[in-house]
Amino acid sequence: MRGVTAGSEPVLELLPMVFADPAEARARAEQILRAGASPLHAGVAHQVLGIWERDFGDMRTALNHLRRARDLSARAESAEREADVLATLGVALVHAGRTRQGLVSFERGVARGTGHTRARVLYRRAYVWWVLGRHRESLEDVRRALPVLRQAGDDIWTARALTLRATVHLAVGAVDRADADFTAAERLWETTGQEHDKADAVESRGLAAFRSGDIPAALRLLDEAEERYAKLATPTFMLSIRRCEVLMAAGLAPEALTEADTAIAQLDRIGGQSTRKAELLLAAALAARSAGDPHTAIARAADAVRLFAGQRRTWWEAHARLVLTEARGAAGRGSGRLVADAAAVAERLASFGSPAASEASLLAGRVALALGRPQDAERHLAAAARSRRGGPPQARMTGWAAQALRARSAGSARGVLQACRRGLDVLDDHRMTLGASELRARATAQGAELAALAQEASLAQGSPRRLLEWSERWRATVLSAPPARPPADPVLLGSLTAYREIAARAEAARGEGRPMPALEREQRRLEREIRSRTHHIRGDVPGGGDRFDTGRLLDRLGGTRLVELAVVNGRVHVLLCAHGRVRRFAGGALDEAVAEAEHVQAGLRRLAHPGGEARLPLVAAAGRRLEELLLAGAAAHLGSGPVVIVPPGALHRVPWALLPALRDRVLSVSPSAGSWLRARETEPPPGGRHVLVRGPGLATGGAEVPGLAARDAGATVLEGEAAQVPRVLAELDGAALAHLAAHGTFRADSPLFSALRMADGPLIVHDFERLTRSPYRIILSSCDTARLASVGADELLGLVTALLPLGTAGVVASSAPVNDAAVVPLMLALHKGLDAGLSLAEALRDARAAQPGDAVHQATGWAFAAFGAA
Repeated sequence: MRGVTAGSEPVLELLPMVFADPAEARARAEQILRAGASPLHAGVAHQVLGIWERDFGDMRTALNHLRRARDLSARAESAEREADVLATLGVALVHAGRTRQGLVSFERGVARGTGHTRARVLYRRAYVWWVLGRHRESLEDVRRALPVLRQAGDDIWTARALTLRATVHLAVGAVDRADADFTAAERLWETTGQEHDKADAVESRGLAAFRSGDIPAALRLLDEAEERYAKLATPTFMLSIRRCEVLMAAGLAPEALTEADTAIAQLDRIGGQSTRKAELLLAAALAARSAGDPHTAIARAADAVRLFAGQRRTWWEAHARLVLTEARGAAGRGSGRLVADAAAVAERLASFGSPAASEASLLAGRVALALGRPQDAERHLAAAARSRRGGPPQARMTGWAAQALRARSAGSARGVLQACRRGLDVLDDHRMTLGASELRARATAQGAELAALAQEASLAQGSPRRLLEWSERWRATVLSAPPARPPADPVLLGSLTAYREIAARAEAARGEGRPMPALEREQRRLEREIRSRTHHIRGDVPGGGDRFDTGRLLDRLGGTRLVELAVVNGRVHVLLCAHGRVRRFAGGALDEAVAEAEHVQAGLRRLAHPGGEARLPLVAAAGRRLEELLLAGAAAHLGSGPVVIVPPGALHRVPWALLPALRDRVLSVSPSAGSWLRARETEPPPGGRHVLVRGPGLATGGAEVPGLAARDAGATVLEGEAAQVPRVLAELDGAALAHLAAHGTFRADSPLFSALRMADGPLIVHDFERLTRSPYRIILSSCDTARLASVGADELLGLVTALLPLGTAGVVASSAPVNDAAVVPLMLALHKGLDAGLSLAEALRDARAAQPGDAVHQATGWAFAAFGAA
């Protein structure tokens, strides 16, 4: 390097070491300064410390070190060293929000450097152009730098330049070009010891996987990058930004908001990069908006706008203004001003070539429609609709939503339905790339508006059959195909085993009244690890799973009547399917029904204990009110045969047997008509194996199990130490009938960690999903085993919905607390009916009728329901 004296090479080796072994590079630089080095060597040491503080520590300290390095390089009369430091200083100034000063520093660096040094300066300026959102300038500087770096045989800087160019390609939507550059960079990184750069390359590959639509791969690669960064003990703010984006696309907005806010707090503590803080604020605003928290979104987005504006980052500022405008709209601030703001943001984003321009146009059109300004709405919606023909899935869905609104405004129900169908097809393709049932369920939230528009149009057409089809189109889709089976992942299996042990110890400590913060922390860590590993699983089902066929349903019903409850604009519509036709009846308000269901649940909780008998008339009266709201005129047309109820997710906790018209019927419940049909057509497994499981901690000790075992000599009985999760799963796999008497726990915060307590700890939903085939019939005799969490558009997560797509045709479970003693005779009567050849629903009806007439036994019978069709 011209202008660098002999003997300086070992000191210069500290510069690449910052991204190979950051802690060692920092220690050696401090040692050089303590030794009273020459200006040249001291300048290198200050530059190393400046880079370390810039990327991993305090920006003010970083600028002090880099200014000192610049001055020392000038004193050493080394133009090349000075040019190199000016580039490093330029990056730091931009990250500190001092954009003008940073660009001036780069101008001086380009002027001072020559050849190889100038190429490195140009690369770093290209990076800064990317940070500023000026993609054309970034690509131009990389174009100038790359040939020189390659000619010099500088693999490290060539790989960095290729990685940067790939990242810019991703920002402008050129995924194929990005893949080529990432592949070339990765080959070069394998020849170096740059561990931090290698971690960054893995992170970048995660971003590329996300941009190409592979969310499981993106999550896996980002987790791998985090592990690599952790070994280097370096902060991961850029990784947090990218993971927030992927988490939101996976329907995990609350997790994304937590990640962004945690990273912001950490960045503030260390006085880190202002540019990263602005990007994290934008990520937090996006996550809050997606999580339905517009006020938090407004606060975060407003802060991001101010920072981006001060940093002269106009591309970023425009995207932050989009989120701010959308959040204000979601907070109910629709006005002509909001239309104008959204239109201005759309124009600005379009000038940058951003796919997000369609989102702003859609917002402007939607608000204009609400204000009764159809001409303005048409102009904005037409602009948004152009994105339906190409680009990322989210942009295409935005375009189809705009097209559906245009059709509705024009009075074309057919056009609405066509646009909604096309938009949901785009989301179907994306959703089925996800292997984890949780991600599939949560991803449906992105199609909620399209599904609602289609249901409105179907209702307006006056066709009950079409309303049924659209109600099914986006209801319980997670049950249309089984989740991808977890691979034989030793890390996942180890985490599940450790989780059971820790959870069992934590529960024992709680029972003894001992404090257990360390156990709870470890349990939460293992839960995060298990969820993370399952999120890595890629979907292997082509298309959108089974498509609902109304004709096939009506043919298979026979003498059964199926009642599906569709919700349109907050009102319940009762769709009665029987005798080859679908009829519609108008029900009540959904929010009134939900409130009434909560009153019933409170009453059942009280009736589960002696002394609550006075609640019985109140609960019975609530059942009558629920019937008026949810069955309305259809109650008179139910006939005398079996009835299947298909409620929306918001009503999954209604104890349907409590409704007078359903009380003495053969009654079953299903998350969707399609899932009932699949259950009806599921064949029982060969062999007819029966499994009886008795877990610990029940008030009666699972007293029905010995009685059932005495009547069924061929049944496999697992109790005591034999009732451990691995053995229980092995016996359940492919069984014809399983009865599990085990304490149930529902986790509203994380429904796939809902559990049944076994001898060695909890048997959770993630365990059931590892079965090759879950039992054909399964009876869960404890409290709350039928409780579910409503997520996504109209999806349900919990024990019951985990079993149905895995081969289970019927489940009996409870949606409320029950009296353990009253459960025993109910279960014995239920099995008596099954032994006589009855279905689960028939046997449960007869078992209720056989119970004593007191309040506790009646409430226990009402709390249980038969799900599915077996």
